Amino acid sequence: MLRRLYDWTMSLAATRHAERALAAVSFVESSVFPIPPDVLLIPMVLANRRRWVRYALICTIASILGALLGYAIGHFLLETVGRPILAFYNAEDSFQKVTDWYNVWGGWGILFAAVTPFPYKVLTIFSGATGLDLFTFVVVSIVGRGLRFFLVSWLLYHFGEPIRTFIEKHLGLLFTLFMILLIGGFVAVRYMF
Repeated sequence: MLRRLYDWTMSLAATRHAERALAAVSFVESSVFPIPPDVLLIPMVLANRRRWVRYALICTIASILGALLGYAIGHFLLETVGRPILAFYNAEDSFQKVTDWYNVWGGWGILFAAVTPFPYKVLTIFSGATGLDLFTFVVVSIVGRGLRFFLVSWLLYHFGEPIRTFIEKHLGLLFTLFMILLIGGFVAVRYMF
């Protein structure tokens, strides 16, 4: 089954709709969707290595726009949903302490989540909820997401076919590692906040 999914993704990466799908996945992954755009980015670059810059740029721009949606979700839903819940549990002071800390150090958290498999969407929403400076949020997101997507794309461009062979040979292991990192990121979020 994993082999069929991989083959299907590779075939999608070569279609005329691939760039739109890449942009859509990059957008929603930054605010609500659990699957990172790498699942499309990697096969797309491998299928057409000359377009690596374009694909990385699509991922970066769509991801930043999605991050702004995540920020808006955190900002607007905090007042309508979050504050009453905090008041019910008498946790307004605790939330304010976390907010104060996050507004000083949150840029580093965004950078960490933007570059690593850590669930970026969690911090985009949390940034809006805590009122992290929007300029800082956008700049750090551009740097982090750009670094991540351009580095992945460049590595695939530069080492293309050997990486493709490696992926195909070790698909099961790579999928397992990916799932461990994805789940580990969500577990880390639970214990950090």
